[in-house]
Amino acid sequence: MTPLTKWPPAILLMGPTASGKSAVALELARRFPVEIISVDSAQVYRGMDIGTAKPSAADRAAVPHHLIDIVDPIESYSAAQFRSDTLRLMHEIAARRRVPLLVGGTMLYFKALREGLSALPQADDQIRAAIESEALERGWPSLHAELARIDPQTAMRLKATDSQRIQRALEVFRLTGRPMSALLGRRDTEPLPLRLAQVALAPSDRAQLHRRIEARFAAMLKKGLVEELRSLRKRYALRAGLASMRCVGYRQVWQFLDGEITEAELRERGVYATRQLAKRQLTWLRATPAPIKLFDCLAGNLASQVRHYVETQVEGGGQAPPSASAR
Repeated sequence: MTPLTKWPPAILLMGPTASGKSAVALELARRFPVEIISVDSAQVYRGMDIGTAKPSAADRAAVPHHLIDIVDPIESYSAAQFRSDTLRLMHEIAARRRVPLLVGGTMLYFKALREGLSALPQADDQIRAAIESEALERGWPSLHAELARIDPQTAMRLKATDSQRIQRALEVFRLTGRPMSALLGRRDTEPLPLRLAQVALAPSDRAQLHRRIEARFAAMLKKGLVEELRSLRKRYALRAGLASMRCVGYRQVWQFLDGEITEAELRERGVYATRQLAKRQLTWLRATPAPIKLFDCLAGNLASQVRHYVETQVEGGGQAPPSASAR
């Protein structure tokens, strides 16, 4: 077996929204020969720039970025696609003798990369549209009741208002004829032949992160988030149920453009939804298996702290890729 120190390194930089991941990533890019892989389920969409806080054109010119602007907002992009694309990219980057730097806050994608995914079918746009149409007519609680009849195990862990997961569970059943709960556990376990330096940014004071989130959302609105979505709705045949339009910020702007909420409610709901997203991201971080190095994202010298830690990991130890038997 290849000694741990001989595995090519990869850096995983995780954290909630507004924790400063992008700034830290650019600092690491100044020190190491990295290529950045975006771990963000919203940055994959073309044209959704302001609300996803995509890296600037200058930043993307300074260091290679991957998995940004790869699908239109009317298309779907799954965790399985992310894993497949990222495994390929990590091999290619390592072959160029550079270091893959995975940066983002979509914790499901990080989990999928490390542990593999259950063997579930790819999304089907026609079936999803049919389910959305049924939901408009009958309501999501009615569809949740339908799910309870065909897959009680999955329905039990979902709220009757959890439209995204109810839709996916019904979609899986309609595609395969089998409940999602019966398919979970059969995992794609393609090996990850790199040693991982897992870095997590988290706030020592949640209130300060909340203030950052409020300022960040206000800045997005000032920069033209409403106008961005208005333009996208003219360019694409978008609908509210699309995965892209369920992204935090865009969902609230959609409601504003449809006249369902006021500008003041847009600000309030956008900030609240972003705080809830950060809360979920921090919950995922707490469940991330060791070894993982935690840094206070509010620290004044955050970037230098992370850089010094990553130096030790890239040049030496790091986490071994899990064996197939361990998974």
